[in-house]
Amino acid sequence: MNPIAQTLKPLARKPRVLMLTLAVAAALTGCGKDAASPETTAAPAAKAGPALTLDESKLSPVNRFMASDLDTTKSACVDFGGFVNGKWLAANTIPGDRTSWGAFEMLGERSTGVQRQLAEQAAAMKDATGVEKIVGDLWSTGMDEAKINAQGIAPLKDRLDAIDALTDGASVAEHLRKSFSRGEQAVFGFGPSADFKDSSMNIAYVAQAGLGLPDKAYYFDADKKKDLAAYEQHVAKVLELSGVPAADAATQAKDVIAFETRLAKVSKSSEELSRDVSLYYNPVTIEAADKATPNFPWSKFFEAQGIAAPKMFSLAMPAFHSEFDKMLADTPIESWKSYLRYHMVDGASPHLSDAFAGEHFNFHRAALRGQKEQQPRWKRVLDTIEGQSGEALGQMYVQVAFPPESKARMEQLVKNLREALKPRLENLAWMTPETKKKALEKWATFTPKIGYPDKWRDWTGLNTSRDSYIGNVLAANEFNYKWNLGKIGKPVDRTEWGMSPQTVNAYYNPQLNEIVFPAAILQPPFFDAKADDALNYGGIGAVIGHEMIHGYDDQGSRFGPTGNFENWWSEADMNGFMGLTGKLIAQFNAYEAAPGKYVNGKLTLGENIADLGGLAVAYDAFKRATEGQKDAMVEGLPREQRFFLNWGTVWRRNFTEKELATRLVTDPHAPANFRAIGAPSNHPAFAAAFSCKAGDPMVRDGDNRIAIW
Repeated sequence: MNPIAQTLKPLARKPRVLMLTLAVAAALTGCGKDAASPETTAAPAAKAGPALTLDESKLSPVNRFMASDLDTTKSACVDFGGFVNGKWLAANTIPGDRTSWGAFEMLGERSTGVQRQLAEQAAAMKDATGVEKIVGDLWSTGMDEAKINAQGIAPLKDRLDAIDALTDGASVAEHLRKSFSRGEQAVFGFGPSADFKDSSMNIAYVAQAGLGLPDKAYYFDADKKKDLAAYEQHVAKVLELSGVPAADAATQAKDVIAFETRLAKVSKSSEELSRDVSLYYNPVTIEAADKATPNFPWSKFFEAQGIAAPKMFSLAMPAFHSEFDKMLADTPIESWKSYLRYHMVDGASPHLSDAFAGEHFNFHRAALRGQKEQQPRWKRVLDTIEGQSGEALGQMYVQVAFPPESKARMEQLVKNLREALKPRLENLAWMTPETKKKALEKWATFTPKIGYPDKWRDWTGLNTSRDSYIGNVLAANEFNYKWNLGKIGKPVDRTEWGMSPQTVNAYYNPQLNEIVFPAAILQPPFFDAKADDALNYGGIGAVIGHEMIHGYDDQGSRFGPTGNFENWWSEADMNGFMGLTGKLIAQFNAYEAAPGKYVNGKLTLGENIADLGGLAVAYDAFKRATEGQKDAMVEGLPREQRFFLNWGTVWRRNFTEKELATRLVTDPHAPANFRAIGAPSNHPAFAAAFSCKAGDPMVRDGDNRIAIW
């Protein structure tokens, strides 16, 4: 995790992009030509340039709610998830090239189909410039399998030679400084984000990283021993592929595991990082930081990155950096070389020859997450384009895939949800007037972003070609990193987005107090401009409410109206809030996700708060929008039921056994089937809509019913 990714509260788990660095740098990389102030360009949805087209017949169908999907042999009051999604889940097994399959993935497949058409058109353009050249070059070189296989690992030779030449801790420190200056991060993550105490300004953040497994638990827990053993074998295989003799590779792999285990001991867990955002904020002066890590002076690090030494930056998780500093002094140089060599090659493997890409898949996707087949090359190349130049592709995407009427309808829905949230805040029985006033101040400053940025990023200075895929990836990686560094010490650009328009997701950023809805999620089952209000409020309306409530979840509520990290709560109100959230933790702790494996109610608390409140706000807005209107009874179903049925449809999703096991440890979102039932079981309107009775599994009443916002 990193400070930027942690402050963004997405609706669903954002897929991990395995880039050159397997640290936490994916969200800390941007793009730009130097460390100067970032530039943007004005962005209407359509722009002058080559005409782009879209063939709808080549796209996968949308996945919308249909009454025929309902399993009427089940009771909505007893098994709501089975009633809404049971038939669909049984009929829609997980494709071999995925680890989960549901509403999000189906929309993602459709978005990917659009992206493929655009990338192919960009690659075919003669003398292309701007975003079309970047996308076209990445696509063309990424799809040239023969050239990639012929090049093998040769494009990394200079980097591997530099690692082989290391002699001691001081040379490792210098190597890290140089690698970071190219955007190739290892051991720790580094990048800009808004200052917790002054959200209008960007500062530098440093955070823990360096582990090759998803969470520290994988190095210590008994039920993760097989994963750890598989990881050791994978490390050995990657080192062998990179040119290390097999016997030596096996020995070096043990050194890498020991190295990472030492880092894991001083690392925070996924649960700790998800539930205490303050861990990312440890402001220090350069002088104090140099004293804390004498073997890795931060004054030299900032100088190597081309950044003027700041008066202050955040050296988060100080125990981690203290151990890193000790390791520079007492860890054998051969262990450092093995560790750095492995992570360099493994991080680059998706962009290298088939042997490297195949081994990367065998462990990271097959062994860890249960994926049966590697995705076809075209999908993997699009993943790379998304990771390295997502907004460039997004600039093309919105020209063909986002009609103006969708944005207009969404703006009205957001307005309606905001209006519905206000009286809920005003009428909270458990909150005192003083704290309530602060909550309303925060409500008044919500900023919505819909579809795509008002300004596009300027990609001037990123030089891509048709020569080398990994060469283009390395160039974009460095370009992104330097563009991001240009933000440090500068005012926060409030027009910037944390997701591309083609991403099927949404998020809340507490430091900007903004809710963001990329264009690609504005499709069924979430949103349909032609659908009735019940479906839209139960789908995208609940998503809007979800993102708004993130401003008041257990971590978002620690940021005030201006986005500063501050306590605006009275002690009595905070105690009351914690009492209510404790009940929600207990509710989700009781959900058994697999035999003997339960949902972690604390890890998933923020998302569960957002689901609970978001659904309630959406229902209020839905009732106001349909007040005085005759119920149309679409597909023979009353609109009250259709509202909740579409909520359930959004959360239809199958997981592989390994994917589910990984998410239970690392994902701050509860498995989808529990999100489908968790919030509505607390809403009396659900029980009324389906004529449920006290004692039914979907009816939480009395002291068991939880209402927070």
